[in-house]
Amino acid sequence: MIDIQNQEDHRNLDIDKAGVKDILYPILVLDKNHGTQHTVARINMYVDLPRHFKGTHMSRFVEILHEHRGEMSIRTFSRILDDMVERLDARSAHIEVSFPYFIEKLAPVSGTPGMIEYSCKFICSKKDEKDFRVEITAPVTTLCPCSREISTKGAHNQRGRVTVTLRFRRFFWIEDVIHLIESSASSEVYSVLKRPDEKYVTERAYANPMFVEDVVRTVAQKLEEMNEFPWYTVEAENFESIHNHSAYAFIEKKACECESEYDRSDRTLESA
Repeated sequence: MIDIQNQEDHRNLDIDKAGVKDILYPILVLDKNHGTQHTVARINMYVDLPRHFKGTHMSRFVEILHEHRGEMSIRTFSRILDDMVERLDARSAHIEVSFPYFIEKLAPVSGTPGMIEYSCKFICSKKDEKDFRVEITAPVTTLCPCSREISTKGAHNQRGRVTVTLRFRRFFWIEDVIHLIESSASSEVYSVLKRPDEKYVTERAYANPMFVEDVVRTVAQKLEEMNEFPWYTVEAENFESIHNHSAYAFIEKKACECESEYDRSDRTLESA
């Protein structure tokens, strides 16, 4: 049969990314407490398209994904990228895997269990070398230091969202980064709270007021102390309870100039 995609295009324009988006696919990820966890991911897969090709072969993306079904790990992504480059005659490949990750949390006083959802994303690309990033988003509670200082009866608080994106030297657990984020806010968020728990959380937040700027600085400081992340970004957004807008702060750590992208990616893949 005629292969239309391989026919020549005469507009002389390279395409940076061509592929498939929003593939819903069951995956298995590592879980610190239970070994593995089944979840459903939303996956994007792209390759570059040289100017002389009319189109890429979209069905091959799904075929490659199916062949590598099972545990999503750094080595798995590396092989997927290699297959994408080879089978789609490309110079670069990209894959993004977004998924909900669930952890059982006990209420702080009553010990009542409940499940909390965290948003995670694996971002992997290959051009001259491979690059792997992990994005983790956790909900938090913050209490306004200014409001507490100027008020005689209470202070306003709000739920927030903190997102950390990391390049890393060695394997780490998602749960450890989530704990780092939650411990950097005024209080954690829980799915089930009895009255004694609600009292505890309210008083804990009041005793630990934080601006959104405090949160990103505290998270960044703790990441620095771990000394495992040559590059990261930290962003926090508070959904303000007394304003019709959100408060936002962002920090980026630039990678060390003496350490190349190749060095980081190579160590990451070898240590998984």
